[in-house]
Amino acid sequence: MIAVLGFTASRDDDSKPMLVFLVPAVALLTLGLIYPALRTALLAFTNAQGEFNGLDNFVWMFTQGTALVTLANTVVWVVLVPLVSTIVGLAYAVFIDKSAGEKIFKMLVFLPMAISFVGAGIIWKFMYAYRGPQQDQIGLVNQILVLFGGDPQQILQNSPTNTLALIIVMIWIQTGFAMTVLSAAIKGVPTEQIEAASLDGASPWQRFTNVTVPGIRSSIVVVVTTISIATLKVFDIVRTMTGGNFDTSVVANEMYTQAFRAGEPGRGAALALILFVLVLPIVLYNVRILRQQREIR
Repeated sequence: MIAVLGFTASRDDDSKPMLVFLVPAVALLTLGLIYPALRTALLAFTNAQGEFNGLDNFVWMFTQGTALVTLANTVVWVVLVPLVSTIVGLAYAVFIDKSAGEKIFKMLVFLPMAISFVGAGIIWKFMYAYRGPQQDQIGLVNQILVLFGGDPQQILQNSPTNTLALIIVMIWIQTGFAMTVLSAAIKGVPTEQIEAASLDGASPWQRFTNVTVPGIRSSIVVVVTTISIATLKVFDIVRTMTGGNFDTSVVANEMYTQAFRAGEPGRGAALALILFVLVLPIVLYNVRILRQQREIR
């Protein structure tokens, strides 16, 4: 890559001074990103002894029950978390817009963003805590169930609802991000357009769907793609709350488990490649949208 930069600079005198600044950055990029990526790609086609085994790791991934559950869980995470977080964040931003306590309401919803994923996992693990039916419940969720006449449940062990319980934690964290970005975008929608729609007899819902949403479309795309990428990489919540047990594992957690716990670095690398393949379309779509916006401007 450095050779390519040198060849390009030799053909353009104005680019030669820039080469001095680009070489260190390219060298660090190669050392910290490109080499590990290539190394991981090669490792994905080896077994535990480091011997080439072809596509065995990928066959394992798409044929073994545990691996299939992991992939299915990841799909559920990526569908639900961005969708629910964006919808709830957008609804909250619309309802509190220009209200008397707007700053306080925003702060309350944004607070979870200041908590690490590990911290959030620990908090919600206590929320879901279970004790026997004859004991006092210390978990808020089970205490509510008991108050309404139900029986306490082992929420983090009962599959598949335990996956939904973990997803709620991620939604709780990401809703604040969605609300903040979309609230700022809503304030950027020209009031003239909203007033014109109101004079034309549009209902509040029509003003929202026909004026507000199109005006903040680019912000919605940014929020959805950002949350989607963060969700694909989720590890801390699963590892802290269940360790990936009880059919709750996701790709990032299983990648760690296979590479560092099960002594199968090849399988871990294969899962890393799958994670990269899942993230890539989201990134490419985001780049495409940004290019279209530049052309419009």
